[in-house]
Amino acid sequence: MSVTVSERLAAAPVRQRSPWLDAGASALSYMRRNPTLIYGTLLLLVLILFVVIGGFLVDVKDARALSVRPLQEPSNRYLLGSDKQGRDMLALMVAGTPLTLRIGLIAGFLGVTIGAVVAFVSAYYGGWLDAVTRVVVDTALTIPSLMLLIVIVVSIKTTLTPDQMALVIASLAWLSPARVIRSQVLTIRERSYVQLAKLSGVSGPEIIFKELLPNLLPYLVATMVTAVSGAILASIGLEVLGLGSLDSPTLGMTLYWVNYSAAIINGWWCGGFRRSS
Repeated sequence: MSVTVSERLAAAPVRQRSPWLDAGASALSYMRRNPTLIYGTLLLLVLILFVVIGGFLVDVKDARALSVRPLQEPSNRYLLGSDKQGRDMLALMVAGTPLTLRIGLIAGFLGVTIGAVVAFVSAYYGGWLDAVTRVVVDTALTIPSLMLLIVIVVSIKTTLTPDQMALVIASLAWLSPARVIRSQVLTIRERSYVQLAKLSGVSGPEIIFKELLPNLLPYLVATMVTAVSGAILASIGLEVLGLGSLDSPTLGMTLYWVNYSAAIINGWWCGGFRRSS
């Protein structure tokens, strides 16, 4: 008895695609649609690699005051030169980058947490609460965040520690996550399983934690990466203007000290490296 081609194909075992491949394909597709997530991820990877590789290339002890001769031009020994306090600028950047990452992690985590709570509550319950949230978020996002942060820091009239800097940045870092997560919640709350849970008498907080939150975890992770990278850039921008702590060797304060030492004005980084004796 002959077997047709269709019968052979039907009898052949069907290879199931790995769920990891599906998850990876979904993640790549989402990143293509969100270039800011790609830039944020690259920024974090560059900073982490800078700390890891820099720890092998330089001695972070040279980041202390009077560790090297002050006001040394860039050379084979001191790639970025030294400042007036006798600190190797490259070692200072390597030692200060983890502190900058800490500011970004604190501000990003707080911003996403606050934004997620506001988004879930306002979008799920709707009504006047959602209307007020939408107006506040949309209005605040039209104002440049860095300008608002400068006004806030200047109005405090005191030197901010890295943790205080993170709290100041977090005060505005929740706006963008709230807008992104709110739009997703507005879509998911109309799906059948959410409506079925409502009809079954499940409370609102339980629906948020058991039905909405698990489905939005990828968005929360992506928003966290973007928020952390944005907080890092905000902290660097504030510190370059001299609004950070002078006692904290963060990445932004290192750039501020470079400018204060007139390294760029004197053309130290424009004429090539000098050979150290």
